[in-house]
Amino acid sequence: RALRGLCGAALFLSQLSVLSGRAGSLMATKLSQPQSTLAKSLTSTSTNAPYFKALESTEIPPYLTNCPSNGLCSRLPPDCMTCNTNYSCIYGKTATFDCKVKPHVHCVDENNHEQEHFTINMTCQFCWQLATSDYVCTNSTNCMTVSCPRQRYNATCTVRDHIHCLGNRVFPKMLYCNWTGGYKWSTALALSITLGGFGADRFYLGQWREGLGKLFSFGGLGIWTLIDVLLIGVGYVGPADGSLYI
Repeated sequence: RALRGLCGAALFLSQLSVLSGRAGSLMATKLSQPQSTLAKSLTSTSTNAPYFKALESTEIPPYLTNCPSNGLCSRLPPDCMTCNTNYSCIYGKTATFDCKVKPHVHCVDENNHEQEHFTINMTCQFCWQLATSDYVCTNSTNCMTVSCPRQRYNATCTVRDHIHCLGNRVFPKMLYCNWTGGYKWSTALALSITLGGFGADRFYLGQWREGLGKLFSFGGLGIWTLIDVLLIGVGYVGPADGSLYI
C-alpha cells in the first residue's frame, strides 16, 4: 500500500508539471502577440509614409503640359499664370496687368533672368470681342448655307494660346453657316455649260430629282439649261446638302 501511494503521488506531480509548462507557454504566446502586432504596425507605418510622400512630391499639375520651360514669361499661355484683372481699363486701349506664374512653372525675362512676378500688356476687351482670327469655334454641318435669310448656328469658341483677354476664354457665339462638303463652283458651272442638258450639273450637286427631270426633258428643251447656267453662275443654286462651294 505504501508503494502504491508513492506511485500515485509521483504521477500527480508529473501531470502537474506538464500543466504548468503548457500554461507558461500560453502566457508567453499571449504576451508576445501584442508586441509582434505593434512591431508590424510600426513597420508598415514607417514604410508606407515615405511612399505617400513620394506620390505627393512627384504629382504633376495638369497645366504644366501646356507651359513651356524657361520661355519668356510674357509669352506663357494664360493657364500658366494668374493675373490681377484690371476691369477699370478703357475699352480698346492698351492696359498693363500684374501677373504671377503658377507653381512649378519656370520662365525668364528678356535678359534670361528667371522671374515669378511680371507684367503683360494687352488690349482692354472681353474675349468674345476679339477678332475672329484670335479664337477657334466649333463647326456645324446641320445648317443650310444656301438659304434666304442665311442661317446661323450656336458655336462654342475657345481663345487661342498667347492671346490675353478679359472674361471667360470659352464662350458661345452665333455664327453664319460656313461649312463645305467639297463641291467646287467651277466644276458645277463647267458641267452646267457643257452637259447641263443631260442634268450632269444637278447630279454633281446631289440633286437627283432635278437631274432626272433635266435628263428626260432634254434640259427643258434648252430653257432649263440656260436658267441653271445663270443660277449656278451667281451661286444661287448650290449643293443639296446645304454646304458652300470651295
